[in-house]
Amino acid sequence: MPALGQAEPYEMIVRRSPPHLRPYALGAAGFRTRTAEDARMLPLNAATLIVDFTGMSPIVTGPRATATFAVRTPWRHGMAVGLTPAGMSALTGAPVREVAGATVPLADLLGVRAEELAGRLGESASWDERFALLWERLTAWLRPGPGRDYLIMRAWWRLQAPDCPRTIAGLAAELGVSRRYVELGFRRVVGLSPKTVARIARFQRAVDSWRRPSATLDAALSCGFADQPHLSREIRAMSRLTPAQLFAFVQDTGRLAE
Repeated sequence: MPALGQAEPYEMIVRRSPPHLRPYALGAAGFRTRTAEDARMLPLNAATLIVDFTGMSPIVTGPRATATFAVRTPWRHGMAVGLTPAGMSALTGAPVREVAGATVPLADLLGVRAEELAGRLGESASWDERFALLWERLTAWLRPGPGRDYLIMRAWWRLQAPDCPRTIAGLAAELGVSRRYVELGFRRVVGLSPKTVARIARFQRAVDSWRRPSATLDAALSCGFADQPHLSREIRAMSRLTPAQLFAFVQDTGRLAE
């Protein structure tokens, strides 16, 4: 999202991934803006693959618990794909923990396929063609592992859900394992603690609740926060904005998207 309010509309097209890809890719977005902007990247539990069509090399940003900033970002026309931990591993062969809190060139993980993907997406004539190509390439390149981290991925998905257990001990009990098993598994696979993943998921649900044009600031209270002070503390810590400021930015972003 823009770090400062912007007056010019921009184009954004969001698509959910096909059913067979959903364990690996949460979805994708195409974007186009007229000018370079300072950008605020909000906390996210997924790895994000960003392909720009205007010359910047493709990158992957890892999951992160606090907002980060990019000054005068060159991302003006391209696509972004959200990868689950399983998707990151199946696509690149590297666990998502290796990019947690970091940004790396996609070529370091995919080799020549990174530039091939960027070139073919940029040459496509329409967003429909780009999304179709993206899903086709991901399907062809995914190499799922043996599934030994099945329980940890199940735990990761549970923490994204609105009805997730309120404590990590409760999550472990639901899965029939120890809390220690869950904590060590998240460190090994995700690179973040399960508590941090739960905080990010709650933050994401709050932001999503504010995207509707009819949303109110209080809508986020139903996303797992104990009370208003808890909401305020978490939003400030994770976005460096007050709830009212972040709400205004989210609403403004939705209004300007075409």
